[in-house]
Amino acid sequence: MKNAGMPSVRQLRTFQLLVLVAALLAWHLLSRNEQMAFFFGDPVAVAGRIWSWFLPIGLPPNSAFPDGVPGNADIYVHLGVTLIETVLAFAIGTVLGLVMGLWLALAPVASAVLDPYIKAANSMPRVILAPIFALWFGLGIWSKVALAVTLVFFIVFFNVYQGVREVSPVILANARMLGANRKQLLRTVYLPSATSWVFSSLHTSVGLAFVGAVVGEYLGSARGVGYLILQAEGTFDVNTVFAGIVVLTAFALLLDGIVGRIERGLMKWQPKQGDTEKL
Repeated sequence: MKNAGMPSVRQLRTFQLLVLVAALLAWHLLSRNEQMAFFFGDPVAVAGRIWSWFLPIGLPPNSAFPDGVPGNADIYVHLGVTLIETVLAFAIGTVLGLVMGLWLALAPVASAVLDPYIKAANSMPRVILAPIFALWFGLGIWSKVALAVTLVFFIVFFNVYQGVREVSPVILANARMLGANRKQLLRTVYLPSATSWVFSSLHTSVGLAFVGAVVGEYLGSARGVGYLILQAEGTFDVNTVFAGIVVLTAFALLLDGIVGRIERGLMKWQPKQGDTEKL
């Protein structure tokens, strides 16, 4: 049974589009003031900058974009570096978090011993590790990957740990009565129980993987979208800064969408919200 006050999918998408249009219109009107444009940029100029990044053909000065937009396809190199760092950090951090979360959830003695150290590591501002990683791994991609891994790991770890710990004792008892051994319990009880927690953490981890990669590029790099944004900040080019933010946000949403599609494929056994409301 559908909620009485809930709009249809088409209405929901229309409202979301209207919010975006209203935000862009307000931004455009705000940028008409030169002083405000210096701090907040011009959405038309930002769109022109993104155009120049992804298309090798420049726009003439008489076009709709202020001052014209020169062609520059170097964004593919910079974006490729940032995406490689992000995907590697996301994958490594997820695997480490999954393995460590399962191990400590199923090993109470080890969990009790390591608990204060894990809490201390999680409380540490991970950004301060960036210079250490640069010293260890150099200024290549691996120092950025290492920093981003520290952001992704704890999100996944704590969700997996909590998901395994909250497995119903009744389900465990029934599985043991049916003769399930430790490996079968892990595959048929613990992992399915933790799966929803894992995917919940992955949606948060996508953004954090980008954060780690970009912050690492800020602190020392010659390539990457973070490097482009840093160069633009040095020349007070706010339009390029916002263009970089838009590009990073778009690709973060794309990666999050891929995670969501994988989640829907693996979680078909879970009842949908509409199905539960019919009961």
